[in-house]
Amino acid sequence: MTTEMNTLATALYVKIDDQLIAFPDLAPERPRVGIQPTLSDAELVTLAVLSALLGFTSERRRLRYARAHLAWMFPYLPGQSGYNKRLRAATGLVLHLIRILGRDTSLWSDDVWVADSTPIECGRSRQTTQRSDLAGWAEYGYCPSHSRFFWGLRLHLLCTLSGLPVAFALTGAKADERTTLLGMLAADPDLPGRHRGQDLIADMQYYGRDFEHTLAEEGLNLLRKALKGEPPRAGAHLFKPLRQTIESINQTFKGQLDLERHGGRTAAEVVIRVITRVLALTAVIWHNDKATGGEILFQKP
Repeated sequence: MTTEMNTLATALYVKIDDQLIAFPDLAPERPRVGIQPTLSDAELVTLAVLSALLGFTSERRRLRYARAHLAWMFPYLPGQSGYNKRLRAATGLVLHLIRILGRDTSLWSDDVWVADSTPIECGRSRQTTQRSDLAGWAEYGYCPSHSRFFWGLRLHLLCTLSGLPVAFALTGAKADERTTLLGMLAADPDLPGRHRGQDLIADMQYYGRDFEHTLAEEGLNLLRKALKGEPPRAGAHLFKPLRQTIESINQTFKGQLDLERHGGRTAAEVVIRVITRVLALTAVIWHNDKATGGEILFQKP
């Protein structure tokens, strides 16, 4: 690993450990009587973030790499099964850390957000779609950006222009993007309340009089391209260059964090592997913001 990665790992571990001390209920539940885990919860989540940043899509490979190169940082590592079980149990902690790290950056106060969704393919063969434990949640959908059909889920993102995740949701491929966005805002009422007058840039799929009226009531000003037959909309000249920002955020998840190579076979596995990647991006932006006062997208070594 590079020196920068070591510094990030140390800073992230200290931040997680401080959160666990301040909020003990964040720790995964475990029996009152028994052997305490040798690998702490802070070390577990730090290792998961490093694995995502280093590009390991196989947990067997990431544990093998950690034993060979990170033994000084993680003296004890569980087996693959134990690692998977403990990481799934830490889902609540990971979600909490995404929120805490995001709000601990100067970018949290940005007055422009972007909203979009990106496909997460979960299988291709007909047998997979019929037998997978994800069937019923994962479904067939269409991605207009890549002109392709896929079977899987969608990651809905609300981000700053710097790529910092503000809110996100994981849904079936056919979920309505407008309904999902409103649900993301409703899940955290404090979010729009603290960002009155926010500009929100989105695709043409985010349309509708009632939808825009609801956003306006939340204090959000929607900017999007006009649909066919609509009069010109304010800010349309800004949409094309800023649209590239949205695509670059999605590409960071897919090209650098291997979002579509998550390898999850059950709902719990997919959820933790996706949100770990969201945490990894958030952690990098948080660390760079603290170190340099600005966001720098992570480059895979």
